[in-house]
Amino acid sequence: MSIAGLDPTGGAGILADVCTFTAFGCAPAAAITAITFQNDRAVFGVEPLSADSIQAQVLAVVEQHEVLGVKVGMLPTAEAVAEVARLCREGKLPPPVVDPVMRSSSGYALVADDAVDELIRELLPQARLVTPNIPEAERITGLRIVDIEGMHSAAAAIRNMGAGSVLVKGGHLENAEQAIDLLYEGDSVSIHRGNWIANAKLRGSGCRLSSAITALLANGKSLQESVIEARIFVADQLVKTAASQSA
Repeated sequence: MSIAGLDPTGGAGILADVCTFTAFGCAPAAAITAITFQNDRAVFGVEPLSADSIQAQVLAVVEQHEVLGVKVGMLPTAEAVAEVARLCREGKLPPPVVDPVMRSSSGYALVADDAVDELIRELLPQARLVTPNIPEAERITGLRIVDIEGMHSAAAAIRNMGAGSVLVKGGHLENAEQAIDLLYEGDSVSIHRGNWIANAKLRGSGCRLSSAITALLANGKSLQESVIEARIFVADQLVKTAASQSA
């Protein structure tokens, strides 16, 4: 199940999540947290849904179906964060994969400041995995990240906030020779590297990565296996995008 915002183009958000779930053989379900007005170039606005609306969508699904995995994306208000955290805490939903979306790729602020504070207090301790990119990890922790050591420190800080595991995505790491992600699982840290894909611009790559991990975990894969296979999936999407853009 994806709990996230609606991008009407399908490039990111809940529609990208649903497509990813389907690619891994999962039956998708979704609860919309906000309607966004955007295209591939810019975000023009956001209309949040109420916490009651989010709750009603989730409860309608779990009343009929067993939900094996949850990916949480954009939660625009503190009330939305609190409601999703409550549903997890009370066992209505399994521990989620939390992709702490805060800004669009064009720089538009998608969540309120108090929603970030609520996420840190209430939702991170419920998370099986948190998947921030570097700007998101910096905002959550208050740390400046310029290298792998900084990614490690941020991951450790988020773990100390109660998250089960943390995957810090290094796509924004300046001057990095490779695409680097750092997984902090339990007491172990693993570095996942890949080559940059030339001319690849894929909006919503973070959405696809976190939803692919969610689908793989729901299919019984370990977290390490899920991260590796999800990275391969997203890399393949990037290659296809680069090929189509150069055609």
